Amino acid sequence: MNLFFKDLFGIFNIFEGVYERARKILIPPKAYSWQTFIYLSLFSWIMSYCATGYIRDIIALCGWLFLIAGTAWYTTDDPLRVPGTFMPVGAVITGFLVSVFAFGDQQNVITPRTIVLWPTISALITAIPEFIEGNDVESKTRIPKPEARQKIIVLVASCMIISCWLQFYFVMDNWLKQYPSLLAEDFGRSNFVLTRIEREKIPRNGVLILDRLQPLVEEEIGEKPWSQVERWLIEANTNVAKLGKQVLDNNLSQYEEKELWRVEPRVFNIKSGYRLDLLSIWTGPTASPRGYFLRKSCSINPVSATPRTTTNSRIPEDKSAVAEIQCDRNSKLFSGAVPPQQ
Repeated sequence: MNLFFKDLFGIFNIFEGVYERARKILIPPKAYSWQTFIYLSLFSWIMSYCATGYIRDIIALCGWLFLIAGTAWYTTDDPLRVPGTFMPVGAVITGFLVSVFAFGDQQNVITPRTIVLWPTISALITAIPEFIEGNDVESKTRIPKPEARQKIIVLVASCMIISCWLQFYFVMDNWLKQYPSLLAEDFGRSNFVLTRIEREKIPRNGVLILDRLQPLVEEEIGEKPWSQVERWLIEANTNVAKLGKQVLDNNLSQYEEKELWRVEPRVFNIKSGYRLDLLSIWTGPTASPRGYFLRKSCSINPVSATPRTTTNSRIPEDKSAVAEIQCDRNSKLFSGAVPPQQ
């Protein structure tokens, strides 16, 4: 029985300790304290939902300022340092709030800009106390001591380098989104770029261009009179360029790399008719100094028109030869200069 009461009182003591700790954190010991700023920030945000127009923006602004001040105060009372530096963890938290407040927006609170500037802002917040001396009542500016200057310079420079690397990451990520054909490049020898996305063996936008261009060309040529097809092939540069622009506008409008693709034809005489090579040419940056292009070949041959009977007799009508076009199923990738026009 005594053991039971001993355990019971032990549990009560644990709850009492938790309560005392929570009360110490939640209840301000005096009016001028960090808890007061936190509560003011919560009150400001609640009131901002009840306001409209510029009054709402002003109240929300005050809420952010109270939150930043309260967080900075609380985290500097008993600072926990980032391992290997003299930067308080509180400065990192405060720097994040300042970055979100200054560079975030209503749609996306956390943006690439807030992430990039976060380390540098945190370093500047860490360095500010080194330029101020005094207490809460009276303070004045000062020039840091030589040993403090060295620490400040190293810390700020290191955080600026981290910001540069973060910016480089977002730039590369944006490039790979706007120029997905770069994924066909080999980054294995790069000292800066490490991608976990599987490398494409062939640029998918180059394939897409030829796959969308093929049915348009087949519609222009297939089952058309042979004389008309030959005239079309004589003006193939103009005709294919027009169709290619239509394909680029309809399928690659969301990519900035649309301007780096060019569509050209190559026409060759063969024994049975003609061979039309459709080329999608990449003019953007590439590891190959001579660039690359994709090709889809189509054979165009004259065939006899299908006999057709009239409504009054079964005598077939005479028809001149028409064109039959057959294109490769897959596109092929070639590295090097584009073959010249014939």
